[in-house]
Amino acid sequence: MPVYRTDKLLTYLSEHTEAFLDKAVSEWQTLPHSSFSQTAADKWSANQCLAHLNSYGHYYLPQIENAIHIAKQAGSTPADTFTAGWLGNYFTKLMLTDASGKPVKKMSAPKDHTPQVQEDSHKVIAEFIEQQEKLLELLDKAKEIDMNNSKVPISIAKFIKLKLGDTLLFLIAHNYRHIQQAIRALNADNNLKHFRLEKI
Repeated sequence: MPVYRTDKLLTYLSEHTEAFLDKAVSEWQTLPHSSFSQTAADKWSANQCLAHLNSYGHYYLPQIENAIHIAKQAGSTPADTFTAGWLGNYFTKLMLTDASGKPVKKMSAPKDHTPQVQEDSHKVIAEFIEQQEKLLELLDKAKEIDMNNSKVPISIAKFIKLKLGDTLLFLIAHNYRHIQQAIRALNADNNLKHFRLEKI
């Protein structure tokens, strides 16, 4: 399984999250709802892509925060390296895209994470911004514990738990996947750095 320098991994994930946040703040929140919610050929709008990500944030951000809190209470200290688990590594790889930002493997979203209506895009974007700011805060807190031992239950089967590092890798790869989808829906220029695990 991949082994990462913990400091480099957290810096890498933070840089991507900051890039997502910057795109939402500097570009998306200035767009009218009619542009951000536009759909075509049974594909999600940019608005639906972000609503989908927000639904994952509703579950995972509190779970990550709780896992970090429990680890700190137990006296966990940082480890120099993080070793991915086989299941966490598998889930993260499912989220990866090619160099153009398109998914390597197409998947259907779980029903409870599928946007059913077009919410007001300004609210959706504002929540996305708030979640990315929270994620940056949690990435900073993760520096204080051993991400190998801290565990997070996954949303589709809470009896299955992933290492905290795997959860962060999965969540941010998943964010990247659907942000690329949102960019395609907007037919916009893409200035995001590619998410490449092998270069961490």
